[in-house]
Amino acid sequence: MNLHIINTGYFKLDGGAMFGVVPKSLWQRTNPADDNNMCTWAMRCLLIEDGDKLILIDNGIGNKQSDKFFSHFYLHGDFSLKGSLNQAGFSENDITDMFLTHLHFDHCGGGVAYEGEKLELVFKNAKYWSNQDHWKWATEPNAREKASFLKENIMPMQESGHLNFVPLDGSSPFSQFDILTADGHTDKQMIPKIKYKDHTIVFAADLLPSTGHIPLPYVMGYDTRPLLTLDEKSAFLNEAADNEYIIFLEHDAANECCTVKHTEKGVRLDRTFPLAEIL
Repeated sequence: MNLHIINTGYFKLDGGAMFGVVPKSLWQRTNPADDNNMCTWAMRCLLIEDGDKLILIDNGIGNKQSDKFFSHFYLHGDFSLKGSLNQAGFSENDITDMFLTHLHFDHCGGGVAYEGEKLELVFKNAKYWSNQDHWKWATEPNAREKASFLKENIMPMQESGHLNFVPLDGSSPFSQFDILTADGHTDKQMIPKIKYKDHTIVFAADLLPSTGHIPLPYVMGYDTRPLLTLDEKSAFLNEAADNEYIIFLEHDAANECCTVKHTEKGVRLDRTFPLAEIL
């Protein structure tokens, strides 16, 4: 099995929204903001190459939204989904499985694009994976999350017949990873736990957006159930420290991976490193 980082670009989000009730004087130590209080975030995806399977985990924000939409998020950088796939030696048509941790636009927007005036799947030969509970959550959205669940990103998966659901009974349709679900950020977010060589690599998605979110109170204002996030993050970080998990960071602009350790103040950052260190 081989792993490839698929960088899809960077965007900006308000620092206060990303750190909730934590004061700027604290969170800006790890995530400095610009003059508009915006912090830079990665949209770092992961490609699993295993025999005849090519599984992509998340796909970034895409490029089909309006200029007004993108003006809120300040997309920048030289990376793109297509370019990163090509650099890894693959094309969109090679992907066999498109696994989506959840259906917020910065995680699934790259999976659908306009061909002329019609929306089409980018990965035409792939199964697109969500789960029934999250699909219902996304297609019947609450008022708070409605702006994050864009029907043009979501409905073509079903209309094309490529949509598949991961069972939520603890089993996984993938031999390459197990799946942890988390409900604090959004209902039934899926977190892959990948067995690779002698390591467990956890694709943290929005359960842990960056190393700056490791202290328990550092919870995003975007989370729908912040108290549940506290419990889920505590359980996950303690498990990660106990088992020396490698945490793959989707949104951390500076760090690809980290490990955590137990300290007198609770679980804290151990070290950061590029994924290439273990490949």
